[in-house]
Amino acid sequence: MYSKDKHEYYRSVMLDRAENLLHDHYGGRDYWNTRRSMVFAKHLRVVGDEFRRKYLHSTDEADRTDYNEDWTQMKVKLGTAVGGPYLGVHLRRKDFIWGHREDVPSLHGAVKKIRSLMEKHKLKRVFIATDAIVEETEELKKLLPEMVRFEPTWEELELYKDGGIAIIDQWICAHARYFTGTSVSTFSFRIHEEREILGFDPKTTYNRFCGEKERNCEQPTHWKIVY
Repeated sequence: MYSKDKHEYYRSVMLDRAENLLHDHYGGRDYWNTRRSMVFAKHLRVVGDEFRRKYLHSTDEADRTDYNEDWTQMKVKLGTAVGGPYLGVHLRRKDFIWGHREDVPSLHGAVKKIRSLMEKHKLKRVFIATDAIVEETEELKKLLPEMVRFEPTWEELELYKDGGIAIIDQWICAHARYFTGTSVSTFSFRIHEEREILGFDPKTTYNRFCGEKERNCEQPTHWKIVY
């Protein structure tokens, strides 16, 4: 790209909130072609993969989640990926507690749902990505000793920043045997998409926590998409 003002050539363009450009075409061919090209940075994937191997007994070979660096070659059938022997969870807190209170359970409600899923799918570990405050995180640890989190060192936080840590969390969640996220959360949406790209069965992917006052807790897996 050529800039007339500074008489310079630019090789890259940054689009803030680029997903907004895709919303009118969500689910279509152009959407997925664009989304597949938006791959996570390799050095962040490596950190996530090492964490999976070390703490969650999860590897691409065992989980059937082989990854091709060339996104155009990532053509897998849904249902071929198995995932690591752990439950992946995205539990949104902070502003969602009051902004989307009808969609967010209490900590005790979330733990009850997590334990139910772990028992159903015979999983002994749960990886949780959350923006919960320190007090809530400590409460989660007490209620759920099986919980595993990626807790960066000060050096890692300085190196990867909050955005990089979020990607590592998403990458680990994307490789879980089963995933459940938070309704209307962009963070969860990106995990859903990554799992679809990796070849996971939608039934193990498109799931969400429910608000404790919801009478009919419909899951995205059961939604009918009309093109």
